[in-house]
Amino acid sequence: MTREERKVILASSLGTVFEWYDFYLYGSLAAIIGAKFFSQFPEGTRNIFALLAFAAGFLVRPFGALVFGRLGDLVGRKYTFLVTILIMGASTFIVGILPTSDQIGISAAIILIVLRCLQGLALGGEYGGAATYVAEHAPNGRRGFYTSFIQVTATGGLFLSLLVILFARSALGETAFLDWGWRIPFLVSILLLGISVWIRMQLQESPAFKKMKEEGTGSKAPLTEAFGQWKNAKVAILALFGLVAGQAVVWYTGQFYALFFINSILKVDGYTSNLLIAWALLLGSGGFVLFGWLSDKIGRKPIILGGCLLAALTYFPLFKLLSAEANPALYAAHRDITVVVQADPADCSFQFNPVGTARFTNSCDIAKSGLARLSVNYSVENAAPGSVATVRIGQTSLAANAPDFTQALGAAVTAAGYPAASNPSVVKMTNPFDIFREQPAVSILVLTILVIYVTMVYGPIAAALVELFPTRIRYTSMSLPYHIGNGWFGGLLPATSFAMIAQTGDVYYGLWYPVVIALATVVIGAFFVPETKNRDIFAEDTNYDTAGRPAARPARY
Repeated sequence: MTREERKVILASSLGTVFEWYDFYLYGSLAAIIGAKFFSQFPEGTRNIFALLAFAAGFLVRPFGALVFGRLGDLVGRKYTFLVTILIMGASTFIVGILPTSDQIGISAAIILIVLRCLQGLALGGEYGGAATYVAEHAPNGRRGFYTSFIQVTATGGLFLSLLVILFARSALGETAFLDWGWRIPFLVSILLLGISVWIRMQLQESPAFKKMKEEGTGSKAPLTEAFGQWKNAKVAILALFGLVAGQAVVWYTGQFYALFFINSILKVDGYTSNLLIAWALLLGSGGFVLFGWLSDKIGRKPIILGGCLLAALTYFPLFKLLSAEANPALYAAHRDITVVVQADPADCSFQFNPVGTARFTNSCDIAKSGLARLSVNYSVENAAPGSVATVRIGQTSLAANAPDFTQALGAAVTAAGYPAASNPSVVKMTNPFDIFREQPAVSILVLTILVIYVTMVYGPIAAALVELFPTRIRYTSMSLPYHIGNGWFGGLLPATSFAMIAQTGDVYYGLWYPVVIALATVVIGAFFVPETKNRDIFAEDTNYDTAGRPAARPARY
């Protein structure tokens, strides 16, 4: 790898670091940000802001893919993803200096939402530009290896944000951090932005794009050509369902849902949860480069679909092992204690609430959501129409419409044998290197296996997507399926899984969401997505007219 190629990879990867650094900051500090910017407003106003903030994080990304993908195919890769990283970096930094609602009122919340929307749009164009730029610099036969470094930095962004938050909390103390120290992780991002812009300003346009411009084969209407012509739209659809959807759910399960599970379901404290995930990321992240390199040897599909299949087959035993080690008292309670919800089926809703704005007020929903928040396993029995839902725990029966239901439910499940909040059996780390005991060691091992699945599906995905589309529409075509898959299929995973848990009363039932999608991706990808590792992306770009139709080829004698 030449010095110039290393610079290309570094410059492109820094945008992905930004993407996940910011994403994890908002996820980790959501409660603090909400208190600083939304809490003084009426509930209806807070709900609107919550919806917009969520949309910026997930739903807006595909629109950014369309806007900046088109720009990248028309103007060039370098200039487009220079714009996207400027927008991303500025949006992250400004949050760190943004006055709170106590200082400037509702303007603070509005500015925050605008920043989130701008960042969501920029994110939609950043990954496709970075992956395309690196892939178009990579020699044939090494594209998987080169683009895998972008995938490493995705986890690097998560790891960096985790370290900055942990350092700020430890150095300042919890009181100061909650007061003003939460701004530090956002302010630190200006250093990353400065380095990224400086390096990207020195880069040249990608050779494939320059070649296309010189030959006059660029697309005049990338969006129309990419999604208005069935031959190209079909490839984008297959890429979404045959590669990206499975990659997305395995990615989110292995990192974000795993953190949610150990923190919210298994009741492991936040400090320990973050350290366990950090160690797993540190131990498993080399797999991104390993599997990217291996995909150049044996193909993209075997590794991506193999990761999906392994994940689907082993998620249930792995998460049960994680439960048994991280919180053995809770695991035993799930196995031994019977809890039953008796309710009118018509009184029960599917509690899908991705933005936190819905209010489930029926007695059945109150009973189920209360038990789900307490991580209690339960079964459901049908009751007479119109009856109030009750929760039966041993000989104790509680009506869900009682004014003190939440407190009484917590006391009842604890009396029945569920561990209290001060449960001494739950895994707890006293410092970052407190890993040489069975509980943290086995927990980290399970989480590392989940991260390895992530590296299998994510390491080769950039090369696979780049190789599916011609240069003239590559930026546009690959960005949309990637961000629909990761923004919607992956982004909705925690909310969907929690709703499934509340619906069934089984703390593991939410795993069916990634399992089913991963298996569907295996089937669709195996039968309908072509293997692309041997494609010459330069040779396939010649002989197109400006409308995207193959031009007449000269006769060969």
